[in-house]
Amino acid sequence: MDIGITEQGSLNVVAISGEVDLSTSPKVRDALLGCISNGKGVIVDLSGVAYIDSSGVASLVEAFQTAKSKALGFALAQVSDTPMRVLKLARLDQVFVIYDTLDDAVAAMA
Repeated sequence: MDIGITEQGSLNVVAISGEVDLSTSPKVRDALLGCISNGKGVIVDLSGVAYIDSSGVASLVEAFQTAKSKALGFALAQVSDTPMRVLKLARLDQVFVIYDTLDDAVAAMA
């Protein structure tokens, strides 16, 4: 699993690739919460995620709730098929703001 963080104005884009599971989700959690602690909104690019389990979803939910409590934006972008199935199964596709493209997310949150 790889995590790349780039700044786009007042936002951090966190691009995750590979598998997000019990062994890798702590890195995802730390990266997301680190960005939020810097006072910037976060867009999570999930286009490269092949698999996500409940621990990965929990990391996304915790980051979402933390961002919300600090009045910061938080969105998912380019969610690949497997993570989207997991999010829909948990009905989290109705909780998270999800954009089809990274450009759409940046434009909406800027």
